[in-house]
Amino acid sequence: MYRHRPDEPPRTAALSRRATLVTGIAVAIFAVVFLRLWYLQVLSGDDFREQANDNRVREVRVQAPRGNIVDRDGKVLVANKTQLALYVQPRDLPKPGTDERSSLMQGLEPITGDSAAEMEAEISRVREESPTSPVILAQGLGAGKIFFLRENRDRFLGVTVERVFTRDYRQGDIAAHLFGNVGEVTAEQLDLPRYGGLEQGDSVGQSGIEYEYDRFLRGQPGADRFQVDALGRPTGQLGSERAAAGDNIRLTIDSDLQATADGALGSFGLPGAAVAMDVETGEVLAMSSAPSFDPEIFTKPITEGQYKSLISRQNDAPLANRATQGLYPTGSIFKVVTALGALKSGDITPDEIVVDDGVLKLDTVVFKNAQDAVFGPINMSDALKVSSDIYFYELGKDLPYAKGGGVIQDTAMDLGLGEQTGIDLPAEGDGLVPTPAWRNRLYNDDLTDRPWTDCDNVNLAVGQGDLQADPLQMAVAYGALANGGRVVTPHLAQSAETVTGEVLEEIRPADKRTVEVPEDARATILGGLERAAMEEKGTSYPVFGNFPIPVAGKTGTAERGFYNSGLPVPDQAWYAALAPADDPEIVVVVTIERGGFGAGSAAPVAARILEKYFNLPITPAIAVQQETPVE
Repeated sequence: MYRHRPDEPPRTAALSRRATLVTGIAVAIFAVVFLRLWYLQVLSGDDFREQANDNRVREVRVQAPRGNIVDRDGKVLVANKTQLALYVQPRDLPKPGTDERSSLMQGLEPITGDSAAEMEAEISRVREESPTSPVILAQGLGAGKIFFLRENRDRFLGVTVERVFTRDYRQGDIAAHLFGNVGEVTAEQLDLPRYGGLEQGDSVGQSGIEYEYDRFLRGQPGADRFQVDALGRPTGQLGSERAAAGDNIRLTIDSDLQATADGALGSFGLPGAAVAMDVETGEVLAMSSAPSFDPEIFTKPITEGQYKSLISRQNDAPLANRATQGLYPTGSIFKVVTALGALKSGDITPDEIVVDDGVLKLDTVVFKNAQDAVFGPINMSDALKVSSDIYFYELGKDLPYAKGGGVIQDTAMDLGLGEQTGIDLPAEGDGLVPTPAWRNRLYNDDLTDRPWTDCDNVNLAVGQGDLQADPLQMAVAYGALANGGRVVTPHLAQSAETVTGEVLEEIRPADKRTVEVPEDARATILGGLERAAMEEKGTSYPVFGNFPIPVAGKTGTAERGFYNSGLPVPDQAWYAALAPADDPEIVVVVTIERGGFGAGSAAPVAARILEKYFNLPITPAIAVQQETPVE
């Protein structure tokens, strides 16, 4: 039996409890460690294995080349060229605030042309928007800088040079206002559904055709996977996913006609715009705006000074597309709208005579013809031929109007004025067809000095006063007159196509509406416009009198109020043409700021465009001296 030894202390209950407690704690600690190891190795093993792979594998996103933009005949207008860009991967750089980081950033200063502080700010900006994305610090690196980086690779850990695509404008500044530009997708854009699947650093269309058809042009990015060592240096390529090039966009533009329009418009050295459009389909054949600019400026980061010069009023704002954003009073090319409204309403007949004695007095206001001309007894066709202001002033005085509008206003709005045309370009202007309600509302809000009066209707009848329209809107209105009442939706894109020419989508926007254009009214107006262009004493006879193709054309000269410090603005010249006059297929509208009489500047530009369209010899676009008193 067990005997208690005399030298052994008695075993107490307290000692036993202590031993039990220590044992329990040890078992608990072991259990926790065991469970943690089980969690790490069994439950989370795959996750940690992926993280470990991420530490030794780098994935570099490969940008896709954008699709080409070609003209209606397939001539390439915008393609791609490659540049080398300097990227940094923030997670592979030395830690911020260390001497190594400071030395690296200072070493990059002569390569990027930016200070270390500027580069750090750009890295911080991108990391806030997308923590895992690489950061582009410079583009268009020359061979010398590339060799320097490769020879000093150990000094620039986390720095790589990759190929990027930029746009190549094959025709120089031809149609510069149409294409738009490409830029890095913004944080705000990444939240939009149309940019789903993109990442910070991807490029998207930011304006113009590039923006409107970005879904086709963009393509699908690829990726290259590299194995790296502990310092982030590549040790081998693991694989790659090829980028898929974007699809092409075929425009309705005829690049030769576009070049002619650009040249003719630019020959005057004044701001202006020109539009040539198919009256049946709404296809825009040429769209010019002056002054123009070199679209290459947007292939590199643009400076604040460069951007300001593009929008500066002192430089006539070259970036503005005056064809869709230049809102002006139209002068006498608006008379066809008044004529159509008056004939449809029955307030006048085509043969009804109005005596033009050169003056119309309305209360205390005296209205006169341009250059104080007097035309005597005339009907509507005569009035359009010589552009009698008095004839149309009388219509403006007599045509009824109410609070919300009137015959002239309703006809103008039916023809598409006062609203966006729906062309496939962003930032189009709305324009304005003034109504009594509009002006009276301004007056009640103390935003103008008077309410609507009869004089406003008289001014509107000849395209003056508060009316605002752009050349494209007027082209649509004239096109509706030519095609019998269809208000087309103008468009610049014809189709989206694969690189092999397979048509993915034809672009044929529906008409906005159809308006009533009685055939007798149409014949009267077109006949008067043809006489204005082709008969002696017609307003544009000096330009089109011997033109081989019959033209129906209307001159316009508008006053634009005041410009800067109360100085009057010189006249705004307009010309609108339909050809051939007997069965129109093309409409051309030209406007030139500070251009004087429409027949002297705008009409010669329209003539050059029509000469090119009909394959006629091109004559110089010089100002025509007026032989008859026209507006």
